[in-house]
Amino acid sequence: MSYFSRVGVILSLELRQRVRGIAWYVLLAIFVGLIAIVTVLLGIAFSGVADNSFRGTTFSTIIYFVLLLGTLVTPALSGNAINGDREAGTLATTQVTLVTTWQLILGKFLAAWVTALAFLAAAVPFLVYSAIAGGMDPAVITVSVLVLAIELGVVAAIGVGLSGILNRALFSIVATYLVVAALSIGTVIAFTLGGAVVHTTVTSITIQPARYTESGVGSNCGQPTVSTYETPRFDYFWGVLVANPYVLLADAVPTEFSPEGYPTDLFGNLKFAVRSAQIAPDSTVTYDGCAQLPSGAEPPVPEQVIASTVPGWFVGLVIQLILAAGALVGAWARTMTPTGRLGKGNRIA
Repeated sequence: MSYFSRVGVILSLELRQRVRGIAWYVLLAIFVGLIAIVTVLLGIAFSGVADNSFRGTTFSTIIYFVLLLGTLVTPALSGNAINGDREAGTLATTQVTLVTTWQLILGKFLAAWVTALAFLAAAVPFLVYSAIAGGMDPAVITVSVLVLAIELGVVAAIGVGLSGILNRALFSIVATYLVVAALSIGTVIAFTLGGAVVHTTVTSITIQPARYTESGVGSNCGQPTVSTYETPRFDYFWGVLVANPYVLLADAVPTEFSPEGYPTDLFGNLKFAVRSAQIAPDSTVTYDGCAQLPSGAEPPVPEQVIASTVPGWFVGLVIQLILAAGALVGAWARTMTPTGRLGKGNRIA
């Protein structure tokens, strides 16, 4: 039997065990029902929109909804993959066969990933509908679904890895949720607190507009008023957000713009918000009430901001892959046999 054949055996056994009970089908039905409700409500909400400024909102919202539910379900499906078998006394039975530790871990990881992808597959009809209704670019559809599948795989790998590192299934499941929360919510908190703590001083120069008398003759503009204030430096901490799954997805997907230069979906709006954080605040701001704003000094539209800033999704993806690989390597080190030392409370068979 070849190397990958043994991995396939573990994968097959894990999948059969997961779909054996009725709970799996109930969970999948609830998942499909929630997506159907979201799709219908979005269709009603945007049914009266005449232009295409929100044409991709339904599709991007469903993608984000699948990512949200997937990151909630996958830790529960993968967080007890190894220590659950150890507690049940079936892990040692597998370890005395010709299956190596890496084959065991890879098989369980692939099973958890395939199970998570089943939720993505269940959402395909709704994604197809929203993509056709919104006239989405095929590149946007392909990249968003691919990145979503990778994100589910990262969470599955972290869950399986922690299930091999930690002894108790409950602890590993909770730890997986904490890692997902750290990537999804913790990065936003760190970005916000970092920008709030670090400030820079901005000098504000205000020139009052000209005043007119009853005869219509204008008086000279007033003297400039100079003041200073503190502004947060979020440009120092925007890199924290690159590992956020939602930001990574938005940053990787090609952005579609309206003729005015504004994003047409949630991906583009989130990308614009994060890319705007890269821009350092001006040290001096002038409000001249006597001069008209030149046409060339108009604030840049989102398309210009995105074009002038750098993407960070590939850095975030590398960070996530390193985290997932490290968890799997840790599981291998803790699960490999023969072992010279067992943790307290570990059972052999």
